[in-house]
Amino acid sequence: MFVVFLITSIVLLVVSIFLAVFAMKQKNFFSKYDSIINLEAEAKKLENEVDTLKKNKSETENSLASLKSQLVPLEDELDIQSHGLYQPEYDLGYSTDLKDRLDNIRQRQKTMIREKTAVICHRDWTVDGNRTEGRKMTNRQIQLMIRAFNGECGAIIPKVRYNNYDRIVQRITSAFYAINKLGEPHACEIQESYFNLKIDELLTVHQYQEQVQFEKEEQRRINEQIKEEERAQRELEKARHQAEKEEAQYQKALEKAREEVEQATGKKQVKLQSEIQRLNELLLEAQMNKERAISRAQMTRSGYVYVISNIGSFGEEVYKIGMTRRLEPNDRVRELGGASVPFPFDVHAMIYSEDAPTLENDLHKKLEGRSVNRINIRKEFFKVSLDEIEEIVQNHDIDANFIRIPSADQFRQTQIIIAQGNQKTRSRGTP
Repeated sequence: MFVVFLITSIVLLVVSIFLAVFAMKQKNFFSKYDSIINLEAEAKKLENEVDTLKKNKSETENSLASLKSQLVPLEDELDIQSHGLYQPEYDLGYSTDLKDRLDNIRQRQKTMIREKTAVICHRDWTVDGNRTEGRKMTNRQIQLMIRAFNGECGAIIPKVRYNNYDRIVQRITSAFYAINKLGEPHACEIQESYFNLKIDELLTVHQYQEQVQFEKEEQRRINEQIKEEERAQRELEKARHQAEKEEAQYQKALEKAREEVEQATGKKQVKLQSEIQRLNELLLEAQMNKERAISRAQMTRSGYVYVISNIGSFGEEVYKIGMTRRLEPNDRVRELGGASVPFPFDVHAMIYSEDAPTLENDLHKKLEGRSVNRINIRKEFFKVSLDEIEEIVQNHDIDANFIRIPSADQFRQTQIIIAQGNQKTRSRGTP
């Protein structure tokens, strides 16, 4: 019995040991399996990090390439600026054509600087027999000359206005020759082709200034035309009110005279009848004046085209041809002869037309080649004969009277005074 118990205990012990060993091996197996799973996850994570790093590397390389591509023009621009050619700050308004033209001119200047054709050295210099040092010296001289010329032009060109182009050209030309004179000892000179590009740049800026001035003149003309029209309308309205007032007065006086004539006899009746006739005539004239003022106000294109001269201010055969809608057109002529000119204007013709703007425009168009101011024809002054003006007016089937010889009283009297003064001066100087 004891033996059976012992054998059973041994068997149980062996089974327990076996189970313990089996459990330990199973635990190790699962532990190793978990480790393998963890390793695989870690490997996957590392692969993802590697992919991210590769992607970041690619993006960094692309950014670096982009920065390098941007750096090249910046380095080129710095090199251009080292020669004194900076980005201009010209005001060209909204004119894209002029801006594009200016960009093209500036690009050609940069190309000449970059290709070293803006300034040429006609001699291969050496320094102590060293050609490399000689080229360095030449390059410094070239950079100095082109920088000086660009600096002069950069300071001068922005000062151009519509009326000083020739003076600015002269200053650029003087700078060109002066700098080339300084470069003669080194056999270096700015090329004329580069000088011409600077003149083209100046011309482009000047054209914008001319446009600005033309717009100002045109706006001034429009404002003056509006004021003239307003004055004309005020005059017409005033004339209409005055005519209506006179009409009412004459109508009232006429009614009173008619009442009195019925009760009068003899000479008094005859006198009243004569007064009635006079009042009828005045009433008719007032009614006609009113109708004329109303008609002129309604006919917005009717008016007077005037031909005037001022020989004391502008000389012989220079005529101003303009238009006014005033009831009294000579008022406009007197205004033109104000403080802006030394002598009053003389009227050669005052031509009424139901379409005055068309007549005026036709005269201006056909005489455009005779305009005193070829830039701004709106000044309305023409160097022409009266015969030519009269011929154009007659082509419009308008019969106008032209006064050939202007009175020019103040001018002629002034000439007499000057002549008398000169004669007295000569007389006092005679021994």
